[in-house]
Amino acid sequence: MARFLKKRDQAKGLVPVAAVFIGKKKVDEIRIRVIDYDKSKLHEDELKSISDGTEFKETNTVTWINIDGLHDNNLMKEIGESFDLHPLLIEDIMNTEQRPKLHESDNNLFLVLKMLRYDESKQIIIAEQLSMVIGKTFLLTFQEQPGDVFEPVRERIRKQKGRIRTTSIDYLAYALIDTIVDNYIYIIERFGEKIEDMEEMVLGNPEPDVMEQLSNYRKEMNFLRKSTRPAREAIIQLSRLDTDLINNKTIPFLKDLEDLIIQASEAIDTYREMLSDQMNLYNSSLSNKMNDIMKILTIFAAIFIPLTFIAGIYGTNFEYLPELHFKYSYFIFWGVMILVAASLLIFFKRKKWF
Repeated sequence: MARFLKKRDQAKGLVPVAAVFIGKKKVDEIRIRVIDYDKSKLHEDELKSISDGTEFKETNTVTWINIDGLHDNNLMKEIGESFDLHPLLIEDIMNTEQRPKLHESDNNLFLVLKMLRYDESKQIIIAEQLSMVIGKTFLLTFQEQPGDVFEPVRERIRKQKGRIRTTSIDYLAYALIDTIVDNYIYIIERFGEKIEDMEEMVLGNPEPDVMEQLSNYRKEMNFLRKSTRPAREAIIQLSRLDTDLINNKTIPFLKDLEDLIIQASEAIDTYREMLSDQMNLYNSSLSNKMNDIMKILTIFAAIFIPLTFIAGIYGTNFEYLPELHFKYSYFIFWGVMILVAASLLIFFKRKKWF
């Protein structure tokens, strides 16, 4: 299955606002969870239907509704109607091949990011799309399947750690985005350690499997770059928005988040350049190794050329050759050949050709 672009066969010929799931179905049953809180109270529950969550829209508390699973067209339409979401926005949520982006409308902000996970056994990065709708009194998050990087944020809410229980929707959105970006940094660091260790292998053991590893790392860094570069644009845009949905007190945190995603993006570019340098170094090492081999072969060839010449003369079929019947001719012949070979070796050594 293609990792960089998913098939859109389901959407062929449909009207632009048709809500059709594009991607791989990763869960059988859709799960809807809600966390509703303020400074003094907390309500956490799993909803049977989205209609049970609409009661939180008009409250003064912070409401976070998370939906795991995007394949149910009817449910997604119902969510759109319940929370006054544009049909095109629902279409974007159900298309798991969305590029990370930010869209601003009159009553909400729509943000798409990629949550990344590193599969240690396969040594590949797995991406899952996260869609986030930031409203005035609610925050909706849409995931492809259960399991995410947000558990530390949930624990902060439950245990009243930090300022999160005393802030509004926009700060909760910031906390979730910050967790995603922190995970980017973690994965980049993991790959960075592996890439830096590859330099010794390239210099010391330029074997074909080293080149294969370099190619795999470069592919994964390209995959990382595909997710982080547009995320960088979206987060920078978010930090500079002039909207009532973002509190002035939250803007400094978004600015700090902007610095973090820029750092992640620059680290990826650095490691991609490092991989390119290592590939060039690998090819240079192979060329040097081949040159050494050719140098040895050339030296042997140069030594045997005069020896072949001498042997060719004395291997002719003429009966009358000087010293042909001399008693010690054979030994003299070998002495001359050894002397010629030794002289050539000494000459090559003085010229520092080997």
